[in-house]
Amino acid sequence: MSTAPTPLPALFVSHGSPMIALQPGAAGAFLQRLGPAIDVSFGRPRAILALSAHSLAREPVALAAPRHEAVHDFGNFDERLFSLRYDAPGAPELAARVAQLLPGGVHVVDHGGLDHGIWTVLRYVYPRGDVPVLPLAWSPQASPALLFALGQALSALRNEGVLVLGTGSITHNLRRVFAQGMHDHGQDEIAESRAFREWIRQRAASRDWEALFDYRRQAPHALDMHPSDEHLLPWYIAAGAGGRDAAPLRLHESVTFGVLGMDSYAFGTESAALEAALH
Repeated sequence: MSTAPTPLPALFVSHGSPMIALQPGAAGAFLQRLGPAIDVSFGRPRAILALSAHSLAREPVALAAPRHEAVHDFGNFDERLFSLRYDAPGAPELAARVAQLLPGGVHVVDHGGLDHGIWTVLRYVYPRGDVPVLPLAWSPQASPALLFALGQALSALRNEGVLVLGTGSITHNLRRVFAQGMHDHGQDEIAESRAFREWIRQRAASRDWEALFDYRRQAPHALDMHPSDEHLLPWYIAAGAGGRDAAPLRLHESVTFGVLGMDSYAFGTESAALEAALH
C-alpha cells in the first residue's frame, strides 16, 4: 500500500452511541463519503492511528496486534449489534514510530481489538476493512491542553501517510438518551446541545485555543453535555495533530436523539481540500 502523496488532515468524528452501526442516519451517510473523499484528495492512508473515547489507560498504550476484530463493549443496546463484525489488519510497525514521537514513550502490547468507537466508524469509512489500524489508548485524566500536546507530538505521522483519527461525540449525555427510551424519531435538538455545539464551532473557527482548553468552565452547558468528558477529549488530540495555525474545520453536523451531537472536524491546512472533495 503506497504512502499518501500529501499530508493528511487529522480528523475527529462523532460516533454517538453504538446504534450508529444499525441506524447510520446523516452521520453515517457522511462517514460513507469520507473514505472516498480522503482517497481522492490524499491517497489511501497506509494506516490509521485511532484514538477513541473507549480505549483508555493511565499512560499511552499501543494495541499492536497483527489483526483486530470488533469488540462489543456495551450493554443495554439492540441485540443485533452483537452479530456485527469488523475485522481489520493491525499496524504493529507503526507502534515503534509512535514510541519515537511521544516524549514519554508508549507501552506496546501485542494484543488488540477495536472498541465500538472505532469499528462503528470504520465500517462506514473503509467498509472492506483493508486499512491497517493501530488503536492508541490514552489517559482521560489528562487536560485538554495536555492532550493537544499529545496530538502535536503525533503530527509528523500526517506526513507519513497515517490518518490520525479521534472518535467520540461532540455532545454526549447518554442519561438523557436512556431517559427517553432510546427512541430517535427525528426530535428537535435541545437548546443546550445546540448552544454547546455552536460554541465549539465558533471558538474553533477563531482558533481560540485557550477558551477551548477551558471549555468545562467557559462553554455553555458543558457539564450537562459532557457529564464526563472522555467523548470530547479525542477532539483535542486530533486538533493538536493538526496544529495551532489552521482553524479547525467542521465537515459535518447533525444530532441524534435530540441530544447527541454528531459533528465531525478536520484539522490542518489540508482540511479545505477534504471539505471540497466531500461536496
